[in-house]
Amino acid sequence: MQKRIKLLVSPKTLEEAKVVVKHEEVDFIDCKNPSEGSLGANFPWIIKQMKNLIQFNSSQLLSATIGDFPNLPGTASLAALGAAVAGADIIKIGLKGPTTENECTFLMSKVVKAVKDYNKNIKIVAAGYADKIRMESSPEFLSLPVIAAKSGADIVMLDTYIKDGNGLFDFLNVEQLKLFRDKAKELDLEVALAGNLRKDSLPKIREIWPDIIGVRSLVCEGYDRNKGMIKGNLIEELKVELYR
Repeated sequence: MQKRIKLLVSPKTLEEAKVVVKHEEVDFIDCKNPSEGSLGANFPWIIKQMKNLIQFNSSQLLSATIGDFPNLPGTASLAALGAAVAGADIIKIGLKGPTTENECTFLMSKVVKAVKDYNKNIKIVAAGYADKIRMESSPEFLSLPVIAAKSGADIVMLDTYIKDGNGLFDFLNVEQLKLFRDKAKELDLEVALAGNLRKDSLPKIREIWPDIIGVRSLVCEGYDRNKGMIKGNLIEELKVELYR
């Protein structure tokens, strides 16, 4: 029997997090700041406040993004450690700048070392972008599982970098994403998919069956990740569509 697809929802404020935490079907409260990018980092005190909000709910974990990173391993390591100290159970980093497999693996390995030396139980997510074709640099999607595994990361993720209405399935099809999933599984990694997912994306998601999907705009008013607020009824609608 397949495990349930886990749900990650990304609030940007404590007010939004209070809405999300009420829904037990949400596995990960993902602290981010969409105004700073696809994987934009929020402030450490916001991470800490969200951690305090969920610390008595054993079924939910706190995820935190630390940015769409250029090839700056030291800076990335410090940012990751900051998120760990602030209370994140899972830390996500976007590989925006490094291009070669060696560069990406070096950066991710330093992030993993910084965090795991502090707390070996914190999970690290290596994230790349399905819309690489629109970027100056970023690793190819099928190289991401290798990078994640070589660096010691726990989860590999695909998102979209440019948030303009185009989503994951505008750049990669179901068969390509199954290849991504299978390669990750061969390397004993968890698989996460995100990137402007819509309701009509969910049948394709069920066909691929990743471990985790990440959403923000899908559960925001007006499908607006920047100006819209997360709404509880939209989380409920997503739950019905995803798990039917």
